[in-house]
Amino acid sequence: MSKLKTIMKFFGTSTWPDVIKHFLVISAIGISVLLFFFFVYMPIITNHGETITVPDVIGISVDDLDDFLVKRNLRYEISYDSGYSSELPPLSVLKQFPKPNAKVKENRKIYLTLNANSPPMVRMPNLVEGSIKNAQMTLKSYDLVLGKREYIPDLFFNTVLEQRMDGREIMEGEMIPKGSVIDVVLGDGMGQQSLESPNLIGLDEESAMIAIIGSGLNVGEITYVIDEIAVVLTTDEEGNEITEEVTVSPGGVQKQRPVPGNPMRLKQDVDIWIYKPDSLNFSPSLLDH
Repeated sequence: MSKLKTIMKFFGTSTWPDVIKHFLVISAIGISVLLFFFFVYMPIITNHGETITVPDVIGISVDDLDDFLVKRNLRYEISYDSGYSSELPPLSVLKQFPKPNAKVKENRKIYLTLNANSPPMVRMPNLVEGSIKNAQMTLKSYDLVLGKREYIPDLFFNTVLEQRMDGREIMEGEMIPKGSVIDVVLGDGMGQQSLESPNLIGLDEESAMIAIIGSGLNVGEITYVIDEIAVVLTTDEEGNEITEEVTVSPGGVQKQRPVPGNPMRLKQDVDIWIYKPDSLNFSPSLLDH
């Protein structure tokens, strides 16, 4: 009976100290309950501190997902949307969330996007007359693949001259599957390796210069002479080569070096002599020296 009186006296609120004492006791009990709830009860029911590392399933076939996710106590959901990458097999994982190596709770759902079963179609871009670097960037932006490079004689190095697919020339705007391999034909920057000196005898000066440059050669030294007779190489009725003298008109080419038909290299100089009866040859002579 005395113990009961003592307990009732303890919980009595007849004085202000008793009220403060009761408030402190209730506060201590409340704090203890909260600490127990957050640091004991919650960790027990949520497996606090126990996480699973998300595996990398990019490129994994949809048929093999159970081995990678379900067996690790993870769930997965496949999105209805799909993308496409030529670097991954059809119906394999293209994207995942959370990302590989992320730490998640047990039974967490992993959201997956699959690679399309068949590639979507895109229009073939124009690569012709652009550089090989520009072709690489353009093809990548269209999800196309740069294939073989073939070089042919041309003055412009690494310039795309032709675009091909499956051995045929493919035109700009054609519909082709993403991931298609595009081969290109490029210029080697050297042009034709073997040239022949054009026949300039009798041409006026301007026409001769156009013929030289158009043949991939350079105009060399131009000399004006007062001799109108040009020596040319011809063939007779039996096919034998003979020399023949011809008269050229004023302003025409009277002589050239190398002679017509002579083998030459790209950008090699061609010197010409122009018949100009009212002019002098201003080449330095022994008296000038």
